[in-house]
Amino acid sequence: MKHYLSLLLIGFLIFSSCRKNTQEETTEKKENYVEENYTKQEVDIVMRDGIKLHTTIYSPKDTSKKYPILMQRTPYSSRPYGEGKMKTKIGPNVHLMKDKYIVVYQDVRGRWMSEGVYDNMRAYNPNKKENEADEVSDTYDTIDWLVKNVDNNNGKVGTWGISYPGHYATVSTIDAHPALKAASPQACIGDFFFDDFHHNGAFLLSYFRAISLFGTYKDTPTDSAWYSFPKMNTQDQYQFFLDKGPLSNLNEYFQYDKLDVKTNENKDRIDDFFWKEIVEHPNYDEVWKSKGIIQHLDKVPSSVATMIVGGWFDAEDLYGPLETYKGIEKHGKDNYNTLVFGPWDHGRWASSGVRNSVGNYYFGDSISLKFQKEVETKFFHHFLKGNGHKNSGLPEAYVYDSGRKEWKSYDSWPPKNIEKKIGFLRENQKLQIVNKNTEFKHKIEPIKFISDIKRPVPYSEDIKTVFTPRKYMTDDQRFAARRPDVLVFETDILTEDFTLAGDIMAKLKVATTGTAADWIVKVIDVHPADAEENNDKLQGHLKMSNYHLMVRSEVMRGRFRNSFEKPEPFTPNKKTDVSIKLQDVFHTFKKGHKLQIQVQSTWFPLIDLNPQTYVDNIYKAKKEDFKTQTHTVFTDSSIAFSVLK
Repeated sequence: MKHYLSLLLIGFLIFSSCRKNTQEETTEKKENYVEENYTKQEVDIVMRDGIKLHTTIYSPKDTSKKYPILMQRTPYSSRPYGEGKMKTKIGPNVHLMKDKYIVVYQDVRGRWMSEGVYDNMRAYNPNKKENEADEVSDTYDTIDWLVKNVDNNNGKVGTWGISYPGHYATVSTIDAHPALKAASPQACIGDFFFDDFHHNGAFLLSYFRAISLFGTYKDTPTDSAWYSFPKMNTQDQYQFFLDKGPLSNLNEYFQYDKLDVKTNENKDRIDDFFWKEIVEHPNYDEVWKSKGIIQHLDKVPSSVATMIVGGWFDAEDLYGPLETYKGIEKHGKDNYNTLVFGPWDHGRWASSGVRNSVGNYYFGDSISLKFQKEVETKFFHHFLKGNGHKNSGLPEAYVYDSGRKEWKSYDSWPPKNIEKKIGFLRENQKLQIVNKNTEFKHKIEPIKFISDIKRPVPYSEDIKTVFTPRKYMTDDQRFAARRPDVLVFETDILTEDFTLAGDIMAKLKVATTGTAADWIVKVIDVHPADAEENNDKLQGHLKMSNYHLMVRSEVMRGRFRNSFEKPEPFTPNKKTDVSIKLQDVFHTFKKGHKLQIQVQSTWFPLIDLNPQTYVDNIYKAKKEDFKTQTHTVFTDSSIAFSVLK
């Protein structure tokens, strides 16, 4: 139970979503729905290479009809295990559960009760020999067994999942089984060098405690957790990582005694294989490239309908769902492929809660419930129980404007009616926005700041430790704006609404006295001084008056500015181009607000601390490599926006 609750904190398990409709509905009645209406069967399905994958099947007790199969493959356990032990909620949401589907959960290869050895983001092998297997073939073999052996199925299968299970939903669409008709990858990992543990080559240090969840070795089925999480023994993660120093000092947390799960005896000393992979492969080499799934989206057949779901404020997997949608669009002109993005953090659309907020910022009520009932349920019903025609009644892109706090429907994403505008980072903290092709001359000024390795810019003003940070995505950025090592550029008060719809590209012109640096760009919605829309979840020291809402942010590890494969140092004091692609947004900066850009070079301990002296491998940097440097941003730096006409 301890480890189960930990997984919930990490956010990789789905939120409980059996909602009370009335105060009179009892807990006993809610918890017994699955038991009263479904039977459970546990089977071990043999894959083409002989490995057995543990699979749990929930089938409606009413056998007078045939039902579609809804399947989730997961590394987070298909528990509860054992006869008579059943989940209290199955399927993507309560509506689909009560609408009756055959719901299947499977432990992926090497996890929990399945045989084999786990590989974190196992590489797809497009040229498998007869008895070779990967996650694509495991999915295919599982579906093939299910449609041939599960009673009362109608021959149609759908897949879904959030986060890592969302990745496996994407995997299911590659070289898909003919029975697969619908897939909904949600918060799906796309490429591990740009999702979760890395962002543009920078290591997400804040995910440090989650490493062992994926890298602790196991080669025997088990119904109990075989991993443990590092203990920090502090409530102040900023100071913890600052005191630890170089990343190499974290190695001690990822060396452990290999345990025989049957005898509970130590076998030998072993390194966490995921941590070792991160340390030994600091660049975007073939190891990381092979693990990416978005490179193979040309293999999604038109027979599989896809609905990609994500949250605008998802700190963990924002890149993945956006790039998955765009990849299928690019290669599958005849595919039914839709996008849903709402005002959520990681997986919050599966919540049964009425209130929808991310951190301090409140977006409204019943947003997740509306998605579950009117979008997700309709998608699966149409393609698995209905006629499955391309005209599903759902829009191509169903997206939430996080500034206006309202849903919009478009027939493409980004919308067709957008134009490019350029924001120049001017002296005196000015952001000057002009049309893309506007030509004018101005004096180019250098703006300098000191990047002190002993006082890095925090990503949050909260004093706490977290497994995976989420709240910071909407945090008030005033604490950062008031530091001398954060450069601020903002517009005058807007006289009309200004809507960003699509990606953002920062084109910085920079220099450093050192040979290495990171660059972080944040897009901020500065609320009016007289804003009074306070809510009861707002932290006590904050007010909405002048609230600096972070709309989008991203980091670029400077060594990768020209190539993720071949890093290179900066030449000291030389003006250099650094471009940063910020992920898509859909946000209206309302009349009376201001649009602000923040530029900084540290973001601690969200990302690891750059030595600011070039070394071949930052994971092996020494204490003496870390040096305070002076950085410069020039006023011909710019930000390219996609703006709704």
